[in-house]
Amino acid sequence: MQYRLTDFLPTTKKEIELRGWDYIDIILFSADAYVDHPSFGAAVIGRTLEAAGYRVAIVPQPDWHGDFRDFKKLGTPRLFFGICPGCMDSMVNKYTAARRLRSEDAYSPDGRHDLRPEYPTIVYSEILRRLYPDTPIILGGIEASLRRLTHYDYWSDSLKKCLLCHAPADMIIYGMGEKPIVELANRLDNGEHISAIRDIPQTVVLVSEKDIPHGIDTRNDIVLHSHEECLRNKRAQAENFRHIEEESNKMHAMRLLQQVDGKWAVVNPPYPPMTTEEIDASFDLPYTRLPHPKYKDKRIPAYEMIKFSVNIHRGCFGGCAFCTISAHQGKFITCRSKESILKEVKQITAMPDFKGYLSDLGGPSANMYGMHGNNLKMCEKCKRPSCIHPQICPNLNTDHSSLLDIYHAVDSLPGIKKSFIGSGVRYDLLLHRSNDEKTNQAARQYTRELICRHVSGRLKVAPEHTSDNVLMLMRKPSFSQFMEFKRIFDRINREEHLNQQIIPYFISSHPGCKEADMAELAVLTKQLDFHLEQVQDFTPTPMTVSTEMWYTGINPYTMQPVYCAKSPAEKQAQRQFFFWYKPEERRKIEQSLRRIGRTDLIQKLYGSSEHLTHKKKK
Repeated sequence: MQYRLTDFLPTTKKEIELRGWDYIDIILFSADAYVDHPSFGAAVIGRTLEAAGYRVAIVPQPDWHGDFRDFKKLGTPRLFFGICPGCMDSMVNKYTAARRLRSEDAYSPDGRHDLRPEYPTIVYSEILRRLYPDTPIILGGIEASLRRLTHYDYWSDSLKKCLLCHAPADMIIYGMGEKPIVELANRLDNGEHISAIRDIPQTVVLVSEKDIPHGIDTRNDIVLHSHEECLRNKRAQAENFRHIEEESNKMHAMRLLQQVDGKWAVVNPPYPPMTTEEIDASFDLPYTRLPHPKYKDKRIPAYEMIKFSVNIHRGCFGGCAFCTISAHQGKFITCRSKESILKEVKQITAMPDFKGYLSDLGGPSANMYGMHGNNLKMCEKCKRPSCIHPQICPNLNTDHSSLLDIYHAVDSLPGIKKSFIGSGVRYDLLLHRSNDEKTNQAARQYTRELICRHVSGRLKVAPEHTSDNVLMLMRKPSFSQFMEFKRIFDRINREEHLNQQIIPYFISSHPGCKEADMAELAVLTKQLDFHLEQVQDFTPTPMTVSTEMWYTGINPYTMQPVYCAKSPAEKQAQRQFFFWYKPEERRKIEQSLRRIGRTDLIQKLYGSSEHLTHKKKK
């Protein structure tokens, strides 16, 4: 299908004129390239507002240097400016865990990394406030969502205030923003002033004590330690975080209040999880699924990764300690209908360069589609951050039947040769033994079909570590479960005469992890004949329990101390064990093992040739 320029949200004065508009209701400033696709937040918000009847324009990756012409070119919107800082946190996008500049920006044309400032939310809002002092500015996206209260910022190695203290804006919309953004637009459109709008669910405002809606209600509010107290006392920050995480994952959350700079950051509870009808409506908006024509012949790496993939649900109840999904999307799963999923797949099959292979049919986690509590009244009272850790909740329905039905329906469509599963698979859900034999049978069937039909030679899974102590802090299952899943994977490969690999992901320097844990990881993965590829050094990102442990040195749930490797030397000492098989790493690894008193592992890694190494040294 050929799309016209007017099939995209307008990005220039000329495109606005082509539509015959004489005003714009809302202008979005995005730090990502404009890709009109349901996986890109700015497009989702723009299309959602458009469907609600508003005229929306988007300015992607404005130049923040010089005369600010990109911020001036569309003038003043009738209602507000929205800032969409990107699908990834800007600092994670720009820098590695070692704080080195990444080689490319996946959300920019041709991977250019000079089109996005650090902390674009702050940079863009400062410019807009200077140019348009009276126009409301609304913050959204992952960057604002994860900085809605006092948070540790790894890149500056400091504890920072609610983002509204740094960015001169009026409101934060956190999480998936379709519902709050429409309510806000409607209320502004009805004549309410932005300063009077303080009670929309899933928003954050910064107000004086007298302007807190309905005052402080100790029955329905949680008053957190002030920012100033958190600066003085790391235990206060750890205590705060437990409340923040629990309220992010409750069906009926309480309002959070935190004093900062003589004002109060008010975090209104989130909307209930979207219904299937609501999420279908979001995915069924008239996306072209393409980058804007201005990027002709330019490669946008993130788009290339997802252009032939389909997201089938939102939310994740895994609660991994280092993951931000639950802080942004929550733990409750909202599934798209089969009809909505098939409609999107049919759109993909009509794309001119589609060759019949879907790169992913998944979501935040590959195999949580259709899962929920059997007794929803129990879920309404629950505040566990994870439904599957430390054990799978007995109230959780782990039936994979609905997901198998989706796979079968997609694979039977004309034009589909194969659908791959690129999202992470939770093997603990596959290994779980339910009291319902039908559920167990569906898990066995799913496991076999996944391995036989949906793997492109390499199945990626994320055990993350081998130490059960570290895995407990990560909120991940015991490594013995990975071993069991690998045995099943290998057996099915033998039975089906397949030659596929399982590719595990691992993390070093996570809170609680010591050099000896990494050394044992090296020995275990050697015994499994892995030469590790998918590895990373832990990167503290705002609004995760792992980051709070890393900053405070305290587990927020037990208030007990946790060891954290912080210096570059400590982190490198752990990371080297991933690469025990490289000859250039051997000498340093042997030295480390002697230093930490684990010479017993030298022979396990390198055989009985330790004396040869000594001879070479002499």
